[in-house]
Amino acid sequence: MASTKVLDTKKAIVSEITEKLKNSEAVILFEYQGLTVSEVSELRRMLRANEAEVRVYKNTLLKRALDDLNISLDGFLEGPNAIMFGKNLLEPIKTVTQFAKDHDKMVIRVGIINGAPADLAVINEYASIPSYEGLLTMLAAGMMEHVRNLAIGLNLYAEKLEN
Repeated sequence: MASTKVLDTKKAIVSEITEKLKNSEAVILFEYQGLTVSEVSELRRMLRANEAEVRVYKNTLLKRALDDLNISLDGFLEGPNAIMFGKNLLEPIKTVTQFAKDHDKMVIRVGIINGAPADLAVINEYASIPSYEGLLTMLAAGMMEHVRNLAIGLNLYAEKLEN
């Protein structure tokens, strides 16, 4: 039988995982086997800039935390997995997917977006959304098109009145 000290440590880890899952908008579970230490350090540094972090937990402890939150990721909690917790939604997802494209040994398995499980297709959809600044640029360009068309129309009307 396990000692109470070990059980208390495991309970603390499960509660830590549960809190991180509750406080994260984006969570991605991925295989990291085959990545070098420097590559993992690079990923961690890139994610830290986006208010996200990568942690490695035992799959059994992660499963208990997921069961506490009624989230089912059965079939994905096998083998060596790392988990990314992101406070923001888009930027950490973009960072992890781009890193996975650049490093073929990293495989994204599944994600949790706003508390709901998300498969690889959904994660890739979120990764393809432009950044906030890009969306603002698209909005401004769309608004400028209408102003340009109005200016052309007014100019044509003014020329018509002159003739």
